[in-house]
Amino acid sequence: MRFSKRILLGLLFTITGALSALPALAAVLDGAPPGLQRAIEAQERHTQTVMSQPGVVGTAVGLRGDGRASVFILTEGPLVGGLPESLNGVPVQVRITGKIYSRHHRENHGGPGGSGDSGEDPIDPTSRFDRPVPIGISTGHPSITAGTLGVRVTNGSNVYALSNNHVYSASNSASIDDNVIQPGTYDGGSSPADDIGTLSDFEPIDFSGSANEMDAAIAETTTGDVGNSTPNDGYGKPKSTTVAASLNMKVQKYGRTTGHTTGQVYLTNATVNVNYGSAGSALFTNQILITPGSFSAGGDSGSLIVVNGGKGRYKGDDRKPVALLFAGSPTVTIASPIDPILTRFGVTIDGE
Repeated sequence: MRFSKRILLGLLFTITGALSALPALAAVLDGAPPGLQRAIEAQERHTQTVMSQPGVVGTAVGLRGDGRASVFILTEGPLVGGLPESLNGVPVQVRITGKIYSRHHRENHGGPGGSGDSGEDPIDPTSRFDRPVPIGISTGHPSITAGTLGVRVTNGSNVYALSNNHVYSASNSASIDDNVIQPGTYDGGSSPADDIGTLSDFEPIDFSGSANEMDAAIAETTTGDVGNSTPNDGYGKPKSTTVAASLNMKVQKYGRTTGHTTGQVYLTNATVNVNYGSAGSALFTNQILITPGSFSAGGDSGSLIVVNGGKGRYKGDDRKPVALLFAGSPTVTIASPIDPILTRFGVTIDGE
């Protein structure tokens, strides 16, 4: 059989194109967006230089409109100059997040959220609850305003309430065995009348410029003081098995200020500067960014973030823990992956 030169050239181009598409095909088969690892490498190589620019609050990786991975630069506002359009051949997207703050209660954000679809009186996560209290409600060290009780965890012998360092340890200033209360001080709680446990351990936050991986603390408690399910208008009981965050993953949380909210993972592998007010600013690496901005507000610090499975692709992972919320801005929520936190304290989620 004879082939014309045109046909042979066409076959050659077809084969070459197929071979060049193999890396992208492999990425899809592995579940990773095309170019993700290359974007991460470019981001990590240039983050220190990019974040030295005034007005830059962080970097991360995410997806462009065509589904390919990109490096994202996070800024305080629109007038940040001198930013690159690409890094090592990877396109750069600039996103205005505003300054990022720890999410303990700072001001009146309009009251609690909650779905309010139960047909009963709305549940107020800032109120005092009968013991054992649910997760996702107001709590804190007596010296802070208020944060959120994230979840009950266990080491196999004892049970603990998991929240943030800045909620239970007052940003490194508390002492082991200090009492923690429900509700938090801002919401009318006081010690010893409202004690639910004692501070057992916390990961110190480094404010010197070195990188942090988490803002977390645990308080020893009992099953008679702290339960393991949200209030009735929440998502219920989290699963004990965790899952890693992935881009566009649908998630949900229950928190002291905004109640039950839903969102999705927007960016991952984030390096961000977080403002803790008078305590200073701290650098965090390997963080997760969630949108929309309404996903959380001040007072939601410490909330456990779990998968929102619904009937879609994440159905099998519904209510599996993903991250612990600790900071945010008007447009994004910042959270730490849950697995390193559980490893740090030698505990597992005491859930379903």
